Amino acid sequence: MKLLDTISALLFPPKCLLCRKVLDDEELDLCHTCRVEAPECPISRKKLPFVDSWAAVWYYEDWVRRSILRYKFYGARSNAHGYGRHLAMKLQREHPEGFDLMTWVPISSLRRLRRGYDQVELLADAVGKEMELESVCLLKKTRNNRPQSGITGYAQRRANVLGVYRVTEPELVQGKRVLLLDDVITTGATASECARVLLTAGAKEVHCGAVAAARHQAKK
Repeated sequence: MKLLDTISALLFPPKCLLCRKVLDDEELDLCHTCRVEAPECPISRKKLPFVDSWAAVWYYEDWVRRSILRYKFYGARSNAHGYGRHLAMKLQREHPEGFDLMTWVPISSLRRLRRGYDQVELLADAVGKEMELESVCLLKKTRNNRPQSGITGYAQRRANVLGVYRVTEPELVQGKRVLLLDDVITTGATASECARVLLTAGAKEVHCGAVAAARHQAKK
């Protein structure tokens, strides 16, 4: 088994999560340059409707954006492990009290069929492993609406997701402090709509975590 691991490491050496540079032996997830220079997203006090708080690891730009696009559209599923480690560390620092439940913003059945996986579900599994918190499928997308990435403006994005999600097991969220995960927060319209339906179903609080956020969204 050790021989196979050695051969695998030689043929497929671990690469930086962001820039894809081959990592040195002592590096995990990120190369030294990206660890120092990646555009880290500070904790924002800018509110999102229905969301009690939100946090992201990086700004959605440069190498971070390219990395997430590879993850979502080009089959880089293994990125979920690194994203999960970094997001979990940020959430644990900001919320040492923890959460009762964790769920994620789902993609439609059609997009999952075409893509072969739900990238945010993989992220939730990775975050859950780090935080020792089970990820629970609480939301279902009821129609295949237009991708948010092709729509500009908060009002238009808000309209595009209004009524798109429903809570599958309302009894599980009653009085609970829920962690909602997404890959990217751009305007916050999707996270807000998911939080709204979770609160309507009886959740006490909804907090959002993401791999990246648009820079304008993080400003106070």
